[in-house]
Amino acid sequence: MDEQKTMPTPDPGGATVEEGERPLTPDEEIAELEKLLATEPDDFQARCRLGELYFSKGRLDDALTEVKKSIEMAEGLRAEMNRSLAMYYSNLGTIYATKGMMEEAETQFKQALEIHGSDVLALFNLGRVYAEKRQYMEAKKYFEKLVEITPDDPIAWYNLAGVYVELDNPQISDYNTMDMAMQCYLRVLELDPKHLESSFKLMEIALNHKKTDLAIKVMESAVEHNPDEPLAYYNLISVYDKCKMFEQAEQARQRLKERFAKRSKDTTTA
Repeated sequence: MDEQKTMPTPDPGGATVEEGERPLTPDEEIAELEKLLATEPDDFQARCRLGELYFSKGRLDDALTEVKKSIEMAEGLRAEMNRSLAMYYSNLGTIYATKGMMEEAETQFKQALEIHGSDVLALFNLGRVYAEKRQYMEAKKYFEKLVEITPDDPIAWYNLAGVYVELDNPQISDYNTMDMAMQCYLRVLELDPKHLESSFKLMEIALNHKKTDLAIKVMESAVEHNPDEPLAYYNLISVYDKCKMFEQAEQARQRLKERFAKRSKDTTTA
């Protein structure tokens, strides 16, 4: 005769409880949760439940500790979700911008910053949007925030420098921001000594403001870091000529000729 088997009895919550099993007491559940959290301290649900059990047992100090930890974990989860959500809005804005739908793009970038105010992509793109619209005060706000968050990004400093240059124009604003623009270009070259556009723009500003020593220094550095770039030599020669340093200008011309004569020879024999 076959052995008769019994089915598990469902509990009131819909789960099944094997015959002979009993629910854990609060003290037993506390012990199990404490054991679990000792090895998996980031188990959010377990920590929340432990706080509830501590409170039900009148262990208020322990409950307070666990609830605070649960809140800290929840805040961390929320911050991470906000960063991810902001990134998706920024990506959506980038797609709109690529399609030429600038108003829609601007809306999405702003939405990203409402969720996470330090979203780098949204800050960069809003700065560019307002710069292209010649709304330089708005662009300045976003680029200044961007360099605060990413102080080692030369592109962020380069864009901020361009905004400062525009704001120094009396027809645009009453601000005197050219010195700030120069500092930004210097920061770009500190981070990326090969950044020729910054070298050229800083050279031009320096010459316009009678800072010839700075113009010479910038272009000498540009040639040093870009020895195969003819434009660097041409601009250095131009600076020397404007500063009446004709001997240095001629030496630079010779260096340019020798450099590219050797380069041409190497190319021919290769």
